[in-house]
Amino acid sequence: MFRLPLFPASVQRVLLASLLLLLGASAHAELMLHPTRLVFDKNTRTAQIELINNGTKPASYRITLVNRRMTEAGQFEPADSAQDGERFADSMLRYSPRQITLQPGTAQTVRVMLRKPAELAEGEYRSHLLLDKLPEVEGNASIENRSDGKQIGVMMNALVGASVPVIVRHGNVAATVNLAGLAIQKDAARRPLLALRFEREGDSSVYGDVSVTFTPRGGKALTLAQVGGIAVYTPNRVRQAALPLQLPSGVALSGGTLEVAYRDRPEAGGKLLAQASLSLP
Repeated sequence: MFRLPLFPASVQRVLLASLLLLLGASAHAELMLHPTRLVFDKNTRTAQIELINNGTKPASYRITLVNRRMTEAGQFEPADSAQDGERFADSMLRYSPRQITLQPGTAQTVRVMLRKPAELAEGEYRSHLLLDKLPEVEGNASIENRSDGKQIGVMMNALVGASVPVIVRHGNVAATVNLAGLAIQKDAARRPLLALRFEREGDSSVYGDVSVTFTPRGGKALTLAQVGGIAVYTPNRVRQAALPLQLPSGVALSGGTLEVAYRDRPEAGGKLLAQASLSLP
């Protein structure tokens, strides 16, 4: 049991949410996935994901297909029905198995099959394969609050899963992306951030890695950030991001040029998708 001092209800909620996030981050590391997204294009009709239990206890997962949309901030939210420009892939996909139990250090393959209807309209379709962790045999998925007037006790089992985008591209689809709105900001601890905007055009999503370098006047380029796996999914035209920058000791973020490059992932060839620069006085 975790025990927290007796705070007002609003403070308790914040503390409890923070505690759940910490437990969730620990539990998520127990499940490893490869690959972390599936793309069906051209004549691809089958694909698979390898699930590995990296923890020390057996873990069971229920697998379902869900529809989600991405916000401009890059977060996902449930999508009960399609909005303008959204195309879901769930009706075309079949997968097996639907529930698995992994012993520590073991792996399981989940196979996904695509069946396109004859009159499928050209475009990109997307749904998500959701892996929900099931409660252990000795436990439950509830959160129980116990108060003795002085302390609040929290008993919980952190149930964490993962979500894998499954993308179906039909016909001639393509996209371009630009980087805009570069600006230096500060987080709550006064550490530097690079704010920027991904602007997508076309009928396909984009997905790649971002690198940020800083070149002082008369000096050598320094790598300040490398972030992998940033996507802008259809139908979104814009994604906002703020990337933490790691400055070497003794280096001031002034008097030079900041360069940002957005590239395909290495396994996709590493092609340059977009680049931008910011001159710092």
